[in-house]
Amino acid sequence: MIMRLRGLQALGCPSPQNRFDMNMNFSASSPSRPIAIWLLVCCGMIFVMALLGAITRLTESGLSIVEWKPIIGALPPLNDKDWNDAFAAYQKIPQYQILHRGMPLQEFKSIYFWEWLHRLWGRLIGFVFALPLAFFWLRGKISHKLGLKLTGIFALGGLQGFIGWFMVQSGLETRTSVSPYRLALHLGFALLVYGLILWQALERDGRLEIRGQRKGSSPISNLCSLVTHGWLTLALLCVTMIWGAFVAGLHAGEAYNTWPLMDGEILPAAAFTIIPKWLNIFENLALVQFIHRWLGPLTMLAILGWVWRCLQHTKDTDKHWLYALGGMAILQVALGLTTLLMHANIIIATLHQGGAIILLSLLLVNLKRAIGSRRT
Repeated sequence: MIMRLRGLQALGCPSPQNRFDMNMNFSASSPSRPIAIWLLVCCGMIFVMALLGAITRLTESGLSIVEWKPIIGALPPLNDKDWNDAFAAYQKIPQYQILHRGMPLQEFKSIYFWEWLHRLWGRLIGFVFALPLAFFWLRGKISHKLGLKLTGIFALGGLQGFIGWFMVQSGLETRTSVSPYRLALHLGFALLVYGLILWQALERDGRLEIRGQRKGSSPISNLCSLVTHGWLTLALLCVTMIWGAFVAGLHAGEAYNTWPLMDGEILPAAAFTIIPKWLNIFENLALVQFIHRWLGPLTMLAILGWVWRCLQHTKDTDKHWLYALGGMAILQVALGLTTLLMHANIIIATLHQGGAIILLSLLLVNLKRAIGSRRT
């Protein structure tokens, strides 16, 4: 029996002592608020980074800097010669020659700004993460185990920078935009780093405590089922977000701008024109958009179903996080439809990307509350 309970806890199921951690007091082990605040600041910076990435993509700015200089690249062109050199390098790639031929230098400076700011912000995130990590670790404020975890996350962040350049490289030789596969990889890795940092912050943030006893009593098997339901819902949300990257990479949001039908059809005949057929799932504009436009509502229903199950076990005074998650799920679908109907308007599309990350955050918060706190 003991081995079975340990196995359930390893999967994230509540322990029998805390039948349902959605209503337990998170402050029992005195979480370190300064560490939590630092990690949440890093999450906020990654959120801004994602918004900058959306603007960079939507303004077709991502290929304006054709070199990767991790250190000296932090400085923008400082004089006319530097600007002319940077512009001359951009004029050699297919995006300029096919799509932007004749672009004036002033317009180039505008798109250069967004890509430069996006890269600079990434460097700042690295400093804001690394310096406090070293300080807290050297001062003994974090355990050796946590220090190793955070160092691993920092390494993933560095790898994410390389993946960003790997993505840009795909648009410098023969394409006029970056590879949708590499864009999806770049976004997916960003979400992974964001989620790992947020989870560590939630482990240590006493503001998420819920006081009082659970509502009713449920068998451990039911509570484990609820946690498993939450993880599956998270997986579905991540798939939906990654498919959004394929939509963005193919500029699929600028076509079939009607709903619920796609220019009068449920599924356009053009959805299976690529050979071999399986490639249509990733490379056919019509099919990629069809999948994403229905994954969105499906994900919303999955989230609302999980929220409804959680509400059955939660006191009325402790339901605000669940209500926020359900409301954000509905709002995100509305933002997605608005983005589609407005032909991927830059402001609305950026809000849609930001909304996805807020939705991911709220789902992780509620999952953490359901599982309970296991700080190290």
